[in-house]
Amino acid sequence: MQTRQLLSVVAWIRARPLIADALLGVLLAVVSLIALVFQSRDEHMPAPGPLAVAFVLLINLPLAWRRAYPLGVNLAIGAAAAAYGATALPDLVTPVPLAGVVAIYSIAAWCGRRVSMVVGVLTAISIVVITVLPATDSDFLDFTFGALLLGSAWVLGDSGRIRRVRTADLEARAIWLARERDFEARRAVTAERARIARELHDVVAHHVSMMVVQAEAGPVAAEHDVRGALRAFDTIAETGRRALVEMRRLLSVLREETDGPEPALVPQPGVAELPGLVEQVRQAGLPATLDIEGEPVPLYAGVDLSAYRIVQEALTNAVKHAGKVPVRVHLRYGRQELRIEVRDDGHAAGPERGGGDDGGPNGGNGLIGMRERAHLFGGELTAGPDPEGGFTVMARLPLGSTRG
Repeated sequence: MQTRQLLSVVAWIRARPLIADALLGVLLAVVSLIALVFQSRDEHMPAPGPLAVAFVLLINLPLAWRRAYPLGVNLAIGAAAAAYGATALPDLVTPVPLAGVVAIYSIAAWCGRRVSMVVGVLTAISIVVITVLPATDSDFLDFTFGALLLGSAWVLGDSGRIRRVRTADLEARAIWLARERDFEARRAVTAERARIARELHDVVAHHVSMMVVQAEAGPVAAEHDVRGALRAFDTIAETGRRALVEMRRLLSVLREETDGPEPALVPQPGVAELPGLVEQVRQAGLPATLDIEGEPVPLYAGVDLSAYRIVQEALTNAVKHAGKVPVRVHLRYGRQELRIEVRDDGHAAGPERGGGDDGGPNGGNGLIGMRERAHLFGGELTAGPDPEGGFTVMARLPLGSTRG
């Protein structure tokens, strides 16, 4: 209990340095006066008079501002001590006033090293002057003791200043690192949101386009081919289920609950799933073919997903804008890159094909997203009309890319 109370008192004093330093000055003044009283009794001299008390107060009380104005306090104490030594008043018990020791410590602790060294030299000179004054009884031993006392105080103060500077540097670095972590976390969140937005755009645009095509063809098929109409509705249901699965996978990343069970991880689609994607487009009534040239090689996960999404978006554009015309998907594995070409025989590019880069209301977000995916891994993508008609999307993805 006593230890806790003592810690509370120490914490209270540290939180109020001005009060603590004022109490220190008063304490040293009282100690100095008591020492003078006992010294006068031992030497059969009169007790310290009002002038001696005034000088003692002038020497010690300025310590209340030793942290805020260390240089001014040091000069004030030095001047008061020099004036006291020039009088015929009894000598102080110590060759150097205790307040002077605290003042030297303070100036070394709270001022720069250059300033504190200059003050230290001036203080040493003043000690020599005070020692040789005829009004004092100081000798070489007193001078040596005072110099050692002040030198030790300066060394302790300078060490405290160095520790405080290092601590401040460490705290500043810790704050900087914390801000950097926050910035990196925010940047990662922004990048993840952009990635999820691209994924959602690709998933929704593709699957909804497939469902719209099937839904539009269903009533027509029902008049002539009931089984075909039923297959169309089955395809719509299957497409919707696939869209829900992918959307749940993406939206699970945005969940804020941390105490619930983790969502089941679903593999990201890649080039291996392109045959199924082309078959899905074919079931929607678009004559689509897939041709793979070269020996397939394992791809980085990001490159694999980007290749799939680029083909998916290109097929989605063909479904929405080209009509029921042949679409050819061609993949060619080279030694250093994967080339993707998606070409349809539909209408030439126009605002409805999303051929612009402005991402305006007429389209363009899909092509911008495809270009971003290619550029993310050091590749490139071009899209535009063919001279003989139709629309072609061509992409190049480096096989050894580790960017992103």
